[in-house]
Amino acid sequence: MTGFKNFILRGNLVELAVAVIIGTSFAAVVTAFTEMLLSFVAKITGGAQPNFDSYAPGDISVGPFLTAGIAFLILAAVVYFFVVTPYTKAKERFFPAEDKGTPADVALLEEIRDLLKTRGGAV
Repeated sequence: MTGFKNFILRGNLVELAVAVIIGTSFAAVVTAFTEMLLSFVAKITGGAQPNFDSYAPGDISVGPFLTAGIAFLILAAVVYFFVVTPYTKAKERFFPAEDKGTPADVALLEEIRDLLKTRGGAV
């Protein structure tokens, strides 16, 4: 029973659960926004939302694949331009990257070199 309790209370499991919940909610928001964009496209073109489900050249049903592919591209564009890009810019603005500095092994070697210089040893 202790092992199960440790498994449940492990931080990674809780973080994963929160990520799934937030991701599901976020997916609903992005899907609704994409539907809104498709409705806007339909109003501009004067027709219904883009749907290629009945397209079947040579009796090969490629329409559903085209519809899913276009919906994916629109969804990916929405996520990229309205989430990833603003997030990246905000992260760079509010949390600038720190200088990496000198790696620990190089710093240690430089310190040894400087100690040898002060003792009069050859470098």
